[in-house]
Amino acid sequence: MTKFFEGLKVIRYAVLGAGWISQTAFIPAVSLLENSQITAIVSGSPERARSLADKHGISHVYSYEDFDELLSSDLIDAVYIALPNPLHASFAIQAAKAGKHVMVEKPIATSLPDADAMIATAKESGVYLMTSYRLHHDIGTIAALDAIRDGRIGEPVFMSATFSFQSDVGNHRLDIEHWGGPLQDIGIYCINAARHVFAADPIAVSAMSSRRTDDPRFTNVDDSIAVTLRFPGNRLAQFYCSFGAYPVDTYRVVGTDGVLTMDPGFRFEQSMSMSLKSRDESEYVNFPHYDHFAGQISYFSDCIEQGRPPQPCGEEGLVDLEVIFAIERAAASGLPQTLAPRESRPRPSNETLRTIRKAVA
Repeated sequence: MTKFFEGLKVIRYAVLGAGWISQTAFIPAVSLLENSQITAIVSGSPERARSLADKHGISHVYSYEDFDELLSSDLIDAVYIALPNPLHASFAIQAAKAGKHVMVEKPIATSLPDADAMIATAKESGVYLMTSYRLHHDIGTIAALDAIRDGRIGEPVFMSATFSFQSDVGNHRLDIEHWGGPLQDIGIYCINAARHVFAADPIAVSAMSSRRTDDPRFTNVDDSIAVTLRFPGNRLAQFYCSFGAYPVDTYRVVGTDGVLTMDPGFRFEQSMSMSLKSRDESEYVNFPHYDHFAGQISYFSDCIEQGRPPQPCGEEGLVDLEVIFAIERAAASGLPQTLAPRESRPRPSNETLRTIRKAVA
């Protein structure tokens, strides 16, 4: 039965996947919220899931094989899918058909037909499908976009981003069967940021990738990739992402009258900082450290309760997926790839912003 907290409907979630992101980010974030709770964990590792459930006071644990049983119960209103990338579509479609709302980690799927099917099923079933773009709900990201929209650096003409770290041996990000690799895992942040900085989608891409033959981590995925994106109006973005380089997490937007830098710009473990320099002003802001995951969960629960489609919807995930595939083709062929222009959609704004303090350690 759906619960209420002082008249507020509490959205009940099942967490699909008991891996690192669920353990360290999603599940702890829900404990900060009044409009959300976790009532079940679904995992292929029952012992780990049971230990995690006991730690956080979650009553129900299900195996993948018993997912149908959970969906037919009245234990949940929504699912959060943090499974290996190839499993996103099947579990999302299954949940949507059962009338459950879906929040799915990015990339939304591993093929365009799968993403299309997820979007179509959610619409047919009357449920919401939200791609998990936590930065759409972060104060630093929204402040940067607002500064650009307000013309504080003039017209944005170029964006550069670097997102890198040293991945551990055996990490699932290095598994080609999970569609691993730096482009899919962290390059998607750079793609999404560039799309919203320019309030448009790229129309052409080019790319070069590298794979170290002397490093056992990169036997079947690239260690690094460098990408150039062309946007309408002769605007350009470039990014470099790597699983085998010193940790860097930053982006810079150059405008006709100034420059804006976010450093850190993408990760959630520490607060973001923004510097802005122009002809008329100079500003540095170290933003409060709000919980990105709590923000996105709170937002999605609000959307469900209020009957309002979420901004980072399935189509948002689909666009980034199309760009990723174009980048893969460009890197493989050595030739630029074109993309068809898309209609404009809602962008991250104060409407998606949620400011929820991180728990004190």
